[in-house]
Amino acid sequence: MTSCIQKVFSFPVCKRRHVQASFTGGSVSSDGGVVLLRQVDRRLHLTEQLARALPDARRQASCEHTQRELLRQRVYSLCLGYEDLNDQLTLRQDAALQTAAETDAPLAHPSTLCRWENAADRQTAWLVHEIFLKQFIASFAAPPTELVLDFDATDDPVHGQQEGRFFHGYYDAYCFLPLYVFCGDRLLVAYLRPSNRDVARHAWAILALLVKRLRQAWPRVRIVVRGDSGFCRWRMLRWCERHEVGYVIGLAKNARINELARPLIEQASQWHSATGHKQRLFGQVAYAAASWDRPRRVIVKAEHTEGGSNPRYVVTNLEGAPQPLYDQLYCARGEMENRIKEQQLALFADRTSAHRWWANQFRLLLSALAYTLMEALRRLGCAGTEWAQAQCDTLRLRLLKIGTVVMRNTRRVRLLWSSSYPSQEVFAQVVARVASG
Repeated sequence: MTSCIQKVFSFPVCKRRHVQASFTGGSVSSDGGVVLLRQVDRRLHLTEQLARALPDARRQASCEHTQRELLRQRVYSLCLGYEDLNDQLTLRQDAALQTAAETDAPLAHPSTLCRWENAADRQTAWLVHEIFLKQFIASFAAPPTELVLDFDATDDPVHGQQEGRFFHGYYDAYCFLPLYVFCGDRLLVAYLRPSNRDVARHAWAILALLVKRLRQAWPRVRIVVRGDSGFCRWRMLRWCERHEVGYVIGLAKNARINELARPLIEQASQWHSATGHKQRLFGQVAYAAASWDRPRRVIVKAEHTEGGSNPRYVVTNLEGAPQPLYDQLYCARGEMENRIKEQQLALFADRTSAHRWWANQFRLLLSALAYTLMEALRRLGCAGTEWAQAQCDTLRLRLLKIGTVVMRNTRRVRLLWSSSYPSQEVFAQVVARVASG
């Protein structure tokens, strides 16, 4: 049959030269830096450990792709900016991604990946979190003296009539309510929950499991928990006190605590009236809600600006002056929100569009695995460079999205990166540091 597809394309003349183009360039990829992800992954043994740990109920004789290949294809794709399974229809032919996944054959079809995600269950989620903790513990050359665990929840809008779909009044939307736990930039927990639950639901149980595991590895480590007022539950505070866990947790305003802090609030108001400048005064009170077992120390920040009085309260069992505890310790938890934004905006943690609940939990964990790789790339490879504090989307654009010609034969794979790539010197430093471990 005669082919009617155009082979050569002509464009306007450039300096008296004809401009022609054709689809005959061979294997070309826009994701040449994906081999850097593979290098980080090999150093961490992340997908290797997970592939060995996860059960595989497929009939192996009929499988074209190993579970390790499926993991790498999906996680690396998220790092490269491909959020949907539909993207895999063309991406499966990408020679650079095939090389990173350690295969020469086309990668898995979207339907194969969909069935694999829908096979996930509670055990899958448990095993992935075990790998997160193993990775975290193994990353320390010496036992740490202190670990600060940040707890926070966020909204994850649903995509239709999915399992666990509920309306949340605060976010004014149908959504999930995943719980995240970070230690610095390191992700420890990504736990999907329906939104018809208390924001602190299961946080206490997760904290207990984390403390038990971390103290098995480091018996003398000091553990501090941070969270906003959504996690201020007196039973959780009492558990921390009984198990020698420090806490610094926000406390919502109410009439009683405002009355206790009134002298400081009024002083801040008077000073603002006298000077015309913003005033921030710090103090402390003993406070117990009617449901609490006993009073606890509450740090008061009495702030008065042109907009009026804006007091804030934090309950803690830590020693120290109120202002450093508030400014230097409690307020530092805002960095965790940046890490959650990286997950949702750059690594598509909110692409929980499967119908089944556990498939969506697995998608959240795949995004968490992608974040773990990108964080390791930043921590191990970019330290001391201009990208040491870069967010994941910046790292993707600078390090992974490199135009590449891929040449393969029986003896070697050659990646010919673009000669005009602007950050070759920094890239060489990153490669050397990642490979040195």
